[in-house]
Amino acid sequence: MTTYKMKKYITKIVMATILIITFISCKVSKDIETPKDAFPENFRSASVSKDTTSIGDLEWKNFFTESDIIQLIDSAVARNNDLQIATKNIEIAQYRFTQSKWGNIPQINLNVTASTSNPSDNSFTGMNLNQALGQKHIDDYSAGASLSWEADIWGKIRNQKKGAYAGYLQSAEVKKALQTTIVANVSKGYYNLLMLDAQLEIAKKNLQLNDSTTNIIKLKYDAGQVTTLAIQQSEAQKLVAEQLIPQLEQNIAVQENALSVLTGSFPNSKTRTTRLSVLEVKNNNAIGIPSSLVSRRPDVKSAELALKVANANVGITKADLYPSLKITAQGGVNSFETSNWFNIPASLFGTVAGGLTQPLLNNKKVRTQYNIAVAEREKAVLSFRQAVLVAISEVADALVKVEKLELQKSFLEQRVKTLQQAIKNANLLFKNGMAEYLEVITAQSNLLQSELELANLKREQLSANTELYRALGGGWR
Repeated sequence: MTTYKMKKYITKIVMATILIITFISCKVSKDIETPKDAFPENFRSASVSKDTTSIGDLEWKNFFTESDIIQLIDSAVARNNDLQIATKNIEIAQYRFTQSKWGNIPQINLNVTASTSNPSDNSFTGMNLNQALGQKHIDDYSAGASLSWEADIWGKIRNQKKGAYAGYLQSAEVKKALQTTIVANVSKGYYNLLMLDAQLEIAKKNLQLNDSTTNIIKLKYDAGQVTTLAIQQSEAQKLVAEQLIPQLEQNIAVQENALSVLTGSFPNSKTRTTRLSVLEVKNNNAIGIPSSLVSRRPDVKSAELALKVANANVGITKADLYPSLKITAQGGVNSFETSNWFNIPASLFGTVAGGLTQPLLNNKKVRTQYNIAVAEREKAVLSFRQAVLVAISEVADALVKVEKLELQKSFLEQRVKTLQQAIKNANLLFKNGMAEYLEVITAQSNLLQSELELANLKREQLSANTELYRALGGGWR
């Protein structure tokens, strides 16, 4: 067999070996897919539907129509410090992904070295040096380049890139999830401000009503129709409303400060150009199907990406169990004298080497790392299932709140109307001596509490709609 045929034969063997290794590398680690049975067919308390459209697909500027809320959310998205930290985390993850792309690129380093050594005259090297060259020192000058490359036989580098890319996408989803929470908290904080404003107005009106009642009781006392106990009872009821006013003013300031933190500004007052009674509670029927939460809810998507990262880590640690092929090369110029350093081709040198490295003594350590990666992947599957459970539960909670709060509101509105009429009747009867002062005071106390509850219930309705929007994955667009 001629030399040419031998080289051709060897080349075929090498190519066949590479193809076999490439085929095997696809089987080193099989990825686990996202569990398809993690989602129910439909949400609890929701009619069966195959419509995938959902309010969660709306941009937050289209979901919220109040100009004050839009302005506050705009400020929060632009200036919230937690969101800015999340943006930096995305930037860091992007750098890591870019870095991973260079994993299978050969490493090339330039080297320029100069050395001198002075062996002992009584050493073997020193004696030979004196005899051969008649000098007592050795100089060595080198300039060259070294190359190192690891063949990605088992897909280790490929999995590193997959893991880095999934980590980059995951950091983006984390920011989206944070934004959905901030958007919801800003809107709910604003609704809470409107509720406190309404309750403050109710307390002030009730105080005026108590003043009027107290004056009437004092007139009746002067006429000898009631005792001092009636005056004391009336004044005590008046103090309840008076105490409520500074308490509500305190809560308003605290809520404004909380909104300031969310919007990345120092504590200040917040503009309100509308009132709680003017706002309409939206009827949001479009919720989509549970499986569509993967594309909308950032936390669920993040859990899915975490599984991809875990899959990549299993592939990386599994590849460590197999031999790694590394090729190294070095070349340049070398000389004992600077005058001959770049004497071409006499000073040229070069070496090429390739070798397989198989872990032996540390095999147990590497296998343990692989077992840990497998366990982490199984944990990622469970974390994904848990994220889905939480998401489905939050949607179901929001749905039942929206439904039941509307029923509560209708009953409470009837109660307030009844008590408002009762106040009128009690005052009229009391003036004509046909009712006791306690009946008037009790009616006023009941009306105050009912009106405060009604304002709070309206706020709960608006917040429940916001929570449904967030639970469905809205707020990050």
